Amino acid sequence: MNNQLTKQSKFLSLVLRHKPSKIGITLDPQGWIDIATLIAAAQRHGIALNEPTLRQIVAENNKQRFAFSPDGLRIRASQGHSIAVDLALEPETPPEILYHGTAIRFLESIRQTGLEKRSRHHVHLSSDYTTAISVGQRHGKPVVLVVQAGSMATAGFSFSRSANGVWLTDHVPVEYLAIPE
Repeated sequence: MNNQLTKQSKFLSLVLRHKPSKIGITLDPQGWIDIATLIAAAQRHGIALNEPTLRQIVAENNKQRFAFSPDGLRIRASQGHSIAVDLALEPETPPEILYHGTAIRFLESIRQTGLEKRSRHHVHLSSDYTTAISVGQRHGKPVVLVVQAGSMATAGFSFSRSANGVWLTDHVPVEYLAIPE
């Protein structure tokens, strides 16, 4: 994505995941907003957004952070909300191993409490190591934790998968983590 599209994508992340009120919109309980409503609100707040650009952002976002409704008239963030939304994701059986990318500076806390969702609705897990490294790099010097997801599922922990393939769960206790020294 070029710089302008990246800027607009970050704006979409802000209003569709965290602060819709910043531009005076309200998401429905599942996180959807009518495309025309979103574009009009963005333009009122000085963000040059139109439908072709919005469709390009959704198509080119390498993390597939956004999704259109089946009828193509609404948009929402695929996951990562800090506001209350119900993505209506069905429980799924995870693979045996999942990964969580984080920064080394967080390891001591993780050793104490495991992985917690904190201000988000879920702990985010990746099915591949490379993605986990990329996620960890956003927060500092990266480290990848191995999550025994299959054992967690057997023990009764629930998992779901977002539209963009991110695995979600409420908490990963320390005993299901391989934490590097």
